[in-house]
Amino acid sequence: MNHQHIQIYYTKPASQKLTGSFTANCYEWIEAFITSLIAVVILFTFFFRVVNVSGPSMLPTLKSNDRVVLSSCFYKPHRGDIVVITHTQKLKEPIIKRVIALENQKVDINFETGVVSVDGVPLDESAYIQNGITNQPTDYQFPLTVPAGHVFVLGDNRGVSNDSRFSEVGMIDERYILGKAEMVVFPFNRLGKIK
Repeated sequence: MNHQHIQIYYTKPASQKLTGSFTANCYEWIEAFITSLIAVVILFTFFFRVVNVSGPSMLPTLKSNDRVVLSSCFYKPHRGDIVVITHTQKLKEPIIKRVIALENQKVDINFETGVVSVDGVPLDESAYIQNGITNQPTDYQFPLTVPAGHVFVLGDNRGVSNDSRFSEVGMIDERYILGKAEMVVFPFNRLGKIK
């Protein structure tokens, strides 16, 4: 007697296939979103920060209410960098200034012409200075030498900037530098790299 073998295949209805596929896609999207969110949090905690500029001391380079991205991980100051400082000798609020001289360098300022010299060489600051001439009184006698582990900073708008010329700010301990200002991200019409 011959027996025929019949195999029966069960298939899921189309609606069940779609539901399973949709659920799997949702889990994949959620997983991708959470992974991206964690990566962004790590990046902006350890490598980059966004800060808001307040005041006119960095005009014309930076305007009040510009939002700038800082690179902060393993940052070592270089002359010409614009940096955010968490606090100074007498100020507790953060400030943003340009690094003019590094440790062991000698800074001199001619208060009549506004020319700044580092190690006897006058700086060409024409690319970023709005008003280089300043007759503001200073708490220090120039020339002066920057102590080890410190930097000398000035604002680009010298006539109104409270910076290393004054004892409220003084020489900046490198440990209090939060990071280097890399680019303006807001407002969008000013989006671009900071020079």
